[in-house]
Amino acid sequence: MLKIGLLGAGHLGKIHLKCILATSVYELVGFYDPNDKNAETAITKHQVKRFERLEDLIAAVDVVDIVTPTVTHYDLAKQCIQAGKHVFVEKPLTHTLAEAEDLMRLAQEKGIKVQVGHVERFNPALLSVEGTPFNPMFIEAHRLALFNPRGTDVSVVLDLMIHDLDVLLSLVPSEVKQISASGVAVVSDTPDISNARIEFENGCVANLTASRISMKQMRKMRLFQRDAYISLDFLEKNAQVVRLYDQGAADVPDIEELMELNTQNGTKLIHIHMPEAEPVNAIKMELESLAESINQNTKPKVSIEDGYKALKLAYQILEEIELRDNSIKAVVQK
Repeated sequence: MLKIGLLGAGHLGKIHLKCILATSVYELVGFYDPNDKNAETAITKHQVKRFERLEDLIAAVDVVDIVTPTVTHYDLAKQCIQAGKHVFVEKPLTHTLAEAEDLMRLAQEKGIKVQVGHVERFNPALLSVEGTPFNPMFIEAHRLALFNPRGTDVSVVLDLMIHDLDVLLSLVPSEVKQISASGVAVVSDTPDISNARIEFENGCVANLTASRISMKQMRKMRLFQRDAYISLDFLEKNAQVVRLYDQGAADVPDIEELMELNTQNGTKLIHIHMPEAEPVNAIKMELESLAESINQNTKPKVSIEDGYKALKLAYQILEEIELRDNSIKAVVQK
């Protein structure tokens, strides 16, 4: 059993704490949080040990779970990696790309496993379509949330859209070719709503919208490819796969639930499938996934490289938003 320590006992940290205690792969040694209020709540509710010194916690464990503000990720993760400890770090990986690049180098040098907390990779909706042949040519995603002051220290791109960026990059096996984006700061100092159009070298186009000032919540992604339409609802945790078959083709499933569609290219057969999405605790599952990669010496499901790629794309989008804003200001000032 791997010994694990938690850094950060705030809102999300307490959720991680509960998930760690529910696993059979970790022994929770304790936690570190300089905030006395957070610490007292964690001790009272879960009867866990609080470490007064960060160095003592790191020395006592095999794995460190970092659930702290993004600006602290780099320094904490660097200290853990240099001490030879495996790391789970919440998304986004770091505050800057330079920091992420340095952590990747250090992790490789030390042979350390680092998993990034892009939790949607463990969402039942996405898990239910594993094994489905993906070749999307157009992807549309909407991630809308009610306003919450927590998280407004970063833009909506780094706060919410980055979830969809990570999923997107995991589904499209191609390099990004071109990006156009816009964003508006409504109630905070950084964009609260943003839209990005991402074109890939293989011809796939993705249109992503994220908002943290919506009147309703939505976390949906739709994928369109030549032979299928795939809908993923990350909020409701379900998926739908609508697949087209040529009449008489060898791969037509031998089932009765097929509908006919007359097209200019002949009759097509439509099969609508609702794959079973088994309920899971996604945070508990991602933490267990890291333990599996450590024990079996395999690459983490959401590796540090994956976290870097999502962060890099997020910053490219933010750069495009800034360029567009500057262009608009230049026109207005004329």
